[in-house]
Amino acid sequence: MPNVVFVVPFTMESSLRFVRAAAQLAGVRVALVSQDPVDRLSPEVQQCLRGFVQVKDGLDPDLLTDTVRQLGRQLGSVDALLGVLEPLQEPLATVRERLRIQGMDRQTAANFRDKARMKTVLAEHGLPCARFRLCAAAADALAFGRECGYPLVAKPPAGAGAKTTARLERESDLEAFLRSVPPQPGSELLLEEFVQGREFSFDSISLAGRHVFHNISAYHPTPLQVLENPWIQWTVVLPRDVSGPDYRDIFRVGPQALTALGMWTGMTHMEWFRRGDGSIVIGEVAARPPGAQFMTLMSYAHDTDMYRAWAQLSIHGSFAPPQRSYAAGCAYLRGQGEGTVKNVTGLAEVQQKVGPVIVEARLPRPGQSKASSYEGEGYVIVRHQDTRVVEAALQLIVQTLRVELG
Repeated sequence: MPNVVFVVPFTMESSLRFVRAAAQLAGVRVALVSQDPVDRLSPEVQQCLRGFVQVKDGLDPDLLTDTVRQLGRQLGSVDALLGVLEPLQEPLATVRERLRIQGMDRQTAANFRDKARMKTVLAEHGLPCARFRLCAAAADALAFGRECGYPLVAKPPAGAGAKTTARLERESDLEAFLRSVPPQPGSELLLEEFVQGREFSFDSISLAGRHVFHNISAYHPTPLQVLENPWIQWTVVLPRDVSGPDYRDIFRVGPQALTALGMWTGMTHMEWFRRGDGSIVIGEVAARPPGAQFMTLMSYAHDTDMYRAWAQLSIHGSFAPPQRSYAAGCAYLRGQGEGTVKNVTGLAEVQQKVGPVIVEARLPRPGQSKASSYEGEGYVIVRHQDTRVVEAALQLIVQTLRVELG
C-alpha cells in the first residue's frame, strides 16, 4: 500500500485536484503538507487524507525534510513525495535524496529549474534554443544587448514561465531595468534573444527514460504578449491531428531535450517557438504538469482523466498512452481595468452560437476580485472533432464575452 506525501504550499484548487486524483487510486494513502491550515480544505479533501501537517514555509527543504520524516513515522514509510508547483521541484528533490525516496534528484531538478543552466545543457547537446547570457554585472548585460540586438527578454534564472519576464525594446529599456534590478554575483540576470514567431507547448510524459506521450498546444497570442497586455483575452488550442509535418521537428527535438536534461519518469511542460523561416526554438522546460487548465484540456482531447494518469505514473510508475480523439481549446476571460467583477456580457450570444461545443466553463462572478494571474477571472473550454470548429468557437468567445470591472 503506497504512502504518498503531497506538498501543497497554498491550497489552490489547481493543486488540490492532483491530490484528489492520487487519493482516489486504489490502495494509496495520502498525507498533505501545506502552509495553509487544514480548515482551508474542503471536507472531501480532508476525508481522503491520512495525515496533515501545517508548516511555516512549504518551500524550505530543511523544514520539509523534518516534516516528511515525521509523516513517515506516522504512516510507516513514504514511498512517493509529490508536488506540482515549479518552485517546489528543487526542494522536493533535496528531501528525496536526504530521505532516500525514489524520484527526481537535485541535479535533474536544477537542470529544469535554473533556466541559464537549462539552456547551457541544451546548447551543449546542439539543441535549438535562444541566444542567452547570465549576467552578474550591468556591463555584461549591456555588452550582450549590443552583441545580440534588441528586443531582449529579461528574467531571473529561476523564473516560472512568462510571469517573471520583461521585454526590452532598446538599450535605454535595459538600462532602466538594470537600475531597478541590478545584477550581482549570486543574484544574476538572465538575458535572452527575443524569439519572434508562433508559440506552442510540448507537454510530455516519460517513463523509465522512454518518452511515451506528447501533447501539442498552440497559444494565441503568445504568453508574453498576454502578460504585457492585460486587456487581451487569449486562447489555447489543442489540434486533433498532431501527426503532420507542422510538428515533426518538435517530436524529434523535444524528447532529445528531455533526455539531455535528465528526465527519467515524470511529466514536463515545454514552451517552443516556430520562427517565420520555419525553424524551431526551445523556450523553457518545466519538470511538472502544465498549469492554466492544460491538464483538463488534455483530458478532453484524449477522452480520459489526465490527473489520474499523472497520479498513476507518479505513484505506481505505469502509464497507458491514450488516443487523441478530439480537438479542444480554452478561452481565458480577463476583465479590463481595476476593481471587482461587475458584470459579464455576451453570454446569451455565445450560448446560442457555440453552446453545443462548450464542455466546461468557470464564469466570472459579480463581486469577484480581479485575478492576479494572467489566466484571468474565468475560462470557457470547448471540444469538437474538427480543429477548425474549436478555433472558430474560441475566437467568437473572446470577441463576444466581456468582463466588466469597477
